[in-house]
Amino acid sequence: MTDQVIAADGTALAVQRRGTGRPLVLLAGQANDHTWWDSTRADFHPAHSTITMDYRGTGASGKPDVPYSTQLFADDVVAVLDGLGIERADVYGTSMGGRVAQWLAIRHPERVGRLVLGCASPGGRHAVERSAEVRRALLRPDAAETLADLMYTPGWRTTHPGPYRTLGDPSMPAHARKYHLRASNEHDAWDALPRITAPTLVLHGADDQLTPAVNATLLAERIPGARVHVFPGARHAYFEECRPEASHLVADFLAQPA
Repeated sequence: MTDQVIAADGTALAVQRRGTGRPLVLLAGQANDHTWWDSTRADFHPAHSTITMDYRGTGASGKPDVPYSTQLFADDVVAVLDGLGIERADVYGTSMGGRVAQWLAIRHPERVGRLVLGCASPGGRHAVERSAEVRRALLRPDAAETLADLMYTPGWRTTHPGPYRTLGDPSMPAHARKYHLRASNEHDAWDALPRITAPTLVLHGADDQLTPAVNATLLAERIPGARVHVFPGARHAYFEECRPEASHLVADFLAQPA
């Protein structure tokens, strides 16, 4: 089922709901729409209904030409929950979606049941950023190929030749792409992370160069009671390459009593 919800500022947000059961919000990475989750969302349907949205600036959602932020994206998630009549949901965010999920759990703790943060960072000066070499590579003409290599190992790409749904929404206008990049880069939840009360699982690929794996430890140390699991040899898109292990780990965590 695909719905449309109107955010507080009037922006239309495209929302997709699949399956039945306890609601689970799935949040995609920067400059991506809901198709980021196409290969894995069904893994959670035995116990959950999965809810995705196209971030403002992507997919079928509105694309206002005003600055975005991870806090604004979190407020958009609240608008989605309100629009669907959902008081409380589990939340699984990966990459920038993990940054959005941090603010959702910080600013709206009553709306979050259990929280999973994947391949994310706390942002700000305490985060460990990607290297200058990686940043330069992402500016070259073959940036799409570079990004694919940062997401997946060569061996996995050999047996899974794509197309990949994690390399960005090609339909995004330039202004929206710029605002997504800025929102992710300016994220800084470090001081507020100890306010997270939701039971939290932090996941990461050990060989992630896009968001170095040490950020998983930083998050887990900062969030009270958080657990961390690192997938050996995995890169940024551990949730696909390490499927079904990653999905099973998340499903087992979500199934635990509050």
